[in-house]
Amino acid sequence: MQSSAEVLIIGAGLSGLATATFLKHKKPDISLLVIEQGDHPGGAVASHIEEGYLAEAGAHGFLDNSLESRVLIHEAGLDEEVEKAPLSKFVRYICLNGQLNAIPQSPGKILHAPLVPLTAKLRVLADLWKKPLPDEPTVAQWVKHRFGKEILPFADAVFTGTYAGDINRLKLEAVMPGLHNMEQTYGSVLKGAVHAGLAAYKKKKKEGKKTGLPAMTSFKAGMSRLPQAMAAKLTPNKEIMYRTVARSLAQVKGGWVVRTGQLELHAKHVVIALPVNSCLDLLAYSELPPPPLAALPEARIINVALGFPDKGNIPFGFGYLAPEKEERFALGALFSSQMFPARTPEGHVLLEALVGGRRHPERLELPDEEIISRVYDDLQQLIDLPDPPVFSRVLRPNYGIPQLEEGYLALLQWRQRLHANNSTLHLCGFGWQGIGINDMHKQAWKMAKRILAGYQEEQEQPQEEVKGVYF
Repeated sequence: MQSSAEVLIIGAGLSGLATATFLKHKKPDISLLVIEQGDHPGGAVASHIEEGYLAEAGAHGFLDNSLESRVLIHEAGLDEEVEKAPLSKFVRYICLNGQLNAIPQSPGKILHAPLVPLTAKLRVLADLWKKPLPDEPTVAQWVKHRFGKEILPFADAVFTGTYAGDINRLKLEAVMPGLHNMEQTYGSVLKGAVHAGLAAYKKKKKEGKKTGLPAMTSFKAGMSRLPQAMAAKLTPNKEIMYRTVARSLAQVKGGWVVRTGQLELHAKHVVIALPVNSCLDLLAYSELPPPPLAALPEARIINVALGFPDKGNIPFGFGYLAPEKEERFALGALFSSQMFPARTPEGHVLLEALVGGRRHPERLELPDEEIISRVYDDLQQLIDLPDPPVFSRVLRPNYGIPQLEEGYLALLQWRQRLHANNSTLHLCGFGWQGIGINDMHKQAWKMAKRILAGYQEEQEQPQEEVKGVYF
């Protein structure tokens, strides 16, 4: 059976649905089809609701400082379902020497806080004259070079929370390209931060926007509401198909053909909106130039949701992270019901602990009962939890977090060449230039703009108008 569309999007995760949403918003009559191998939308986003508790098997939220994400919330009709936890109100904790320490939200307060010795604080100033390291340093090499080894546990905690990764393997330029560019431009991160901060402040003042810290954003029924709402705007079996697996991709005259088990799908544009490794697997069956590596390493984690009666003395804030040197069983935990109070039955609290990651994949093989017991023992040493949990659930996501390590930058360069030579093929998804939700939404908008540029001659309005709507 054959079918055709102007745009075929492979994958109904956030990247694919965001691309479809942007395209429909800018060109309502566009013919598009989204195919998804699973039986529901969302990809790596998966909310778990059970016995009055709401936990997340995937992403727990995103910051509200991305225009693309705000547009998608509005287009999905979710403005009234948004929940926010402002960074200015909540604090984060780091586990150091077996106890939780609050990390202030402003740089000035961080310098005054007794988190590191005075000598380590003074060592940070060496950044002003340190020359950039050659080649592609890891995060650990870069932090030690610019700010000193005393700062390594903080960097470890940050990238444990973001990538569940290993700072001795993650590449600085891959995970924080903006910071790398700042270093290259100003020769110092501190100098660059001052320039960038002043420029951002002046811009916000000029535009009349609020200055200050962003807020963590989710939805009353969990993160799954975003892909669900975007998918609901598409007509089933006409604009979106489930249980439909793309098995091969080939370029033909006038576009592309994608074959599934039953269908031969023709399209002028193809968007592969899959996690990096799934994308590379599909492209292995094409005649396109091969990538520099077959797959990225992945870090897998499990989320352990624990419900307690409201008796424990849980610190106020987002949660905590534990550097590897602390030798904890859990990578950290989120104080979920403090951020979003309606996620538990009345009179209860919810903690969500993360286990596994790049360094400890062996922990994922343990039975649920042992994981719950060891997480509880770990948390009890840090937080006043007088009673065992009355609710517990081990959530095992069926995806891994792409690790931006050796070879990732070469992979991005390969994608750039592929885009340059194929104006109707578009790669985005989990791991392509970031793993955050805002990263994926920004990439989806870029892919939508590439597609819309292909219809420029058919549009009455100039191409610049595409960007203008979002200001």
